[in-house]
Amino acid sequence: MRRVVAIVLALLAAVGVLRLVVPATAGVDRQLAFLRAALDDGAADEAQGQFPEGYFFLHVLYGLTWVELGRREPSSRRATALREARWALQRLDSEAGRAPFSPGLTPQYGVFYRGWTNWLRGGVVSLDRDPAQVRRFEEDSAALAAAFDAAPTPYLTAYPGQAWPVDSTVAIASLRLHDALLPPRYGGSVQRWLDGVRERLDPRTGLMPHRADPATGEPLEVARGTSQSVIHRFLPDIDPAFAREQYLNFRDRFVVSPLALGPAVREFPEGVDGTADVDSGPLLLGVSLSATVVTIGAARVNHDTGLAAALANYGELAGAPVDTPWSKRYAFGLAPIGDAFLAWSKSARPWVVPQPAAPPSGVSPWWRAPLLAVLLVLGGAPWLLVRRRRQV
Repeated sequence: MRRVVAIVLALLAAVGVLRLVVPATAGVDRQLAFLRAALDDGAADEAQGQFPEGYFFLHVLYGLTWVELGRREPSSRRATALREARWALQRLDSEAGRAPFSPGLTPQYGVFYRGWTNWLRGGVVSLDRDPAQVRRFEEDSAALAAAFDAAPTPYLTAYPGQAWPVDSTVAIASLRLHDALLPPRYGGSVQRWLDGVRERLDPRTGLMPHRADPATGEPLEVARGTSQSVIHRFLPDIDPAFAREQYLNFRDRFVVSPLALGPAVREFPEGVDGTADVDSGPLLLGVSLSATVVTIGAARVNHDTGLAAALANYGELAGAPVDTPWSKRYAFGLAPIGDAFLAWSKSARPWVVPQPAAPPSGVSPWWRAPLLAVLLVLGGAPWLLVRRRRQV
């Protein structure tokens, strides 16, 4: 029995070593196969019962990841990506997709719904210039720009009386995407937004706040990892210079290595304590799993390849992936929304601007060493017990 246990632990340790060292960005197409099957089985409705935007996020991230893959293919090979992205967009353009959002907001249904939907629609237009989609993209971009231009704050409301800067960041990025794909119209709106953001940064961190006053845009809550990780996925497509400054600040304050066991992302900046919520998920040593996953994409868009690779490899070790020739899922497929965020993050590239220059490395080349040592002990210690018993 001890020999059997030793063999099993040695195999598990060997698998762990491979997951730490083999590049971890492959398999996105198989993740999408799992996600489509999960969506067809009602995963979005289940997610809506767990998260305020569960239905929306599962569909929008599924569609955006297909756009990411389609943009890398020649036009003659984009049919599958285009079909699936359009399907996801259609699900958002439905009563179920709009159900959590208020039609009385400006813009209608709020900046969260309109910003993410416009970004996905722009992605669809980047794959195929269907006249109906182009017209809708122009109309929705105009509505967003008008709302920003008329507001005294750079942060529009997502729900009545509530504004999160991350939502406005996505919407502004969609205006930049409009101007990259179609005749440019919104440079002034984007610049006014940037000026307003710089005037209303979180005074404690110098980053965009997690939550803002919906009337003035003044910070109401310190910068947090769950929103920062999304902000830095989009900010390079809005203003690369401002994005670089903000990203390095974020990395310094939020990326940590708890117990020296690999990089991870805190929910609150170092020196600030806070409690977990539905966005962050459970916090272990201050680390948010959701912020860590989304930061993979933020690091890729900012060309921080060392951090992106380290976070992805750590996820392969900790995420318990089930990998087959046809599909791939993490955590045994129990939380498809996590798979959706991970697939979207692992496929990330800028849509509007060229890939920026790589920032200074923020991850030690020896980051794997403590984890490899743990795996070596896990795989080797049982054999020492087996050998000792044989000697006795």
